[in-house]
Amino acid sequence: MASASFIILSASFAYYLFFATILYPTVVGALGGSWFLLHPTIGITAMHMQLLPSDRVIVFDRTDFGASNISLPDGKCREDQYDYILKNDCTAHSIEYDVASNSIRPLMVLTDVWCSSGALMPDGSLIQTGGFNDGDHVIRVFNNSCSSCEWEEIKSGLFRRRWYATNHILPDGRQIVIGGRRQYNYEFFPKAMASEKAYSLPFLVQTNDANIENNLYPFVFLNTDGHLFVFANNRAILFDYSRNQVLKTYPEIPGGDPRNYPSTGSAVLLPLCIVNATVASAEILICGGAPKGAFMNAVNGKFDGALNSCGRIKISDSDPKWAMETMPLGRVMGDMLLLPNGDVLIINGGSNGTAGWEYGRNPVFSPVIYRHYNPINSRFEVQNPSTIPRMYHSTAILLRDGRILVGGSNPHTFYNFTNVLYPTELSLEAFSPSYLNQGSSGSRPKIISPVTQTRIQYRQLINVRFTVQNKVDPNMISVTLVAPSFNTHSFSMNQRLLVLDVGKTTKVVGNWTYEVNMTAPPSGNIAPAGYYLLFVVNHDIPSEGIWVVIQ
Repeated sequence: MASASFIILSASFAYYLFFATILYPTVVGALGGSWFLLHPTIGITAMHMQLLPSDRVIVFDRTDFGASNISLPDGKCREDQYDYILKNDCTAHSIEYDVASNSIRPLMVLTDVWCSSGALMPDGSLIQTGGFNDGDHVIRVFNNSCSSCEWEEIKSGLFRRRWYATNHILPDGRQIVIGGRRQYNYEFFPKAMASEKAYSLPFLVQTNDANIENNLYPFVFLNTDGHLFVFANNRAILFDYSRNQVLKTYPEIPGGDPRNYPSTGSAVLLPLCIVNATVASAEILICGGAPKGAFMNAVNGKFDGALNSCGRIKISDSDPKWAMETMPLGRVMGDMLLLPNGDVLIINGGSNGTAGWEYGRNPVFSPVIYRHYNPINSRFEVQNPSTIPRMYHSTAILLRDGRILVGGSNPHTFYNFTNVLYPTELSLEAFSPSYLNQGSSGSRPKIISPVTQTRIQYRQLINVRFTVQNKVDPNMISVTLVAPSFNTHSFSMNQRLLVLDVGKTTKVVGNWTYEVNMTAPPSGNIAPAGYYLLFVVNHDIPSEGIWVVIQ
């Protein structure tokens, strides 16, 4: 049954970290990063996660499997005719995690959010779309502005059922919602008019493998020309959503193996470098997944080895070609995250099988860092392992302090803690990349100004002042912006990292204090309006981020 409805630590987070380091043997450290157990249980399994500009993380699971392990507050309950087990449910299936206090607040979600999608709006509110049964046409809003906010629901906010869909913020501030199970179309939120419907996208029909799919949760990225790169199964298009027109068809990824659910790989848009208000190229990296036939093999009890290949393609080239690389570890259901210094972290997942209930085997405990700027064959670095399997329905997101929040793993129809290979996982842990090692503290910048929540305009010249204890090489200072992403099913929607155009770094005030002149992004095509994390990076070591709002 459920645990206490509210969990909070009375001591400060720093105090908690100090003693937990002594008490918990799961804190592992070395050059390859370190792991720290934040909570042995948060009451739910983290199937979806989104960081808010309040430094709180919204986490949710699904509502149709019975009780979770955390109660709703104040004796609240909800009636659920679609729950397989429990029609009167007094437990929470969503929580708010406060990073600063390491505390948990249960939230009430009214309809089923299972395998849904979402993104932050320009005002910082979370828009979550779809789900299952009574939730498949629902839009849910979580306001960023208060510490006691709850989910709000818009019934029939979607024109079509959305389950396993993908969202992305557009240059005009709207969200596009693409695909979903048996949905070969897309729609927008908010809608231009009440009567606006969904628009056909035949590409999703063309990439659908009969009885398997392999094109759910398509990888969607906003190109610098304002069009969308859409990858599904093993191929991609450049898509003009405003005219419903395919502008370019990219070559199939070499080998032709599927990369989308249930043969789940992951993907990122590599850092966009802005020079003189221009981005010279935009490049996509797709890693892992499962080979052709793996899903049906898993259904029949044969668990094929996961793909160990990555494909990289410059989508802005006139004649784009895939360049293939080999990971040190095969991985299916892995998550790919952009770190503040521009590195890519590959984390979570298994080495055999596919996504889906009971179809994955052999957890991959070790994350891998990918340094995209290194020469080929010297880009991957294996990191220290976790001790907790993170299989199907695991999640990971970047926090403002540079850590990675990791949770989830439930490869079962219901919560199952005994007599199974990979029990339902309710824990929450953090992975600290090596740039957070104590030995790097003297090289770590600390931002003095601007202050967090500063609003900036496109093309605005901004002075960023920071301190660094060790000697600074002006040529090794950069400023990055990272869009907070919505993570589920091994894909981080709306993930984006910009390397800003900066001037000469000069020492300006006293010892250790420096100032860099940076220019804000030039347009919404390169950086849609909204909240970003701004980092100063020194020799690949990032500062703690501050929130800025592009408007």
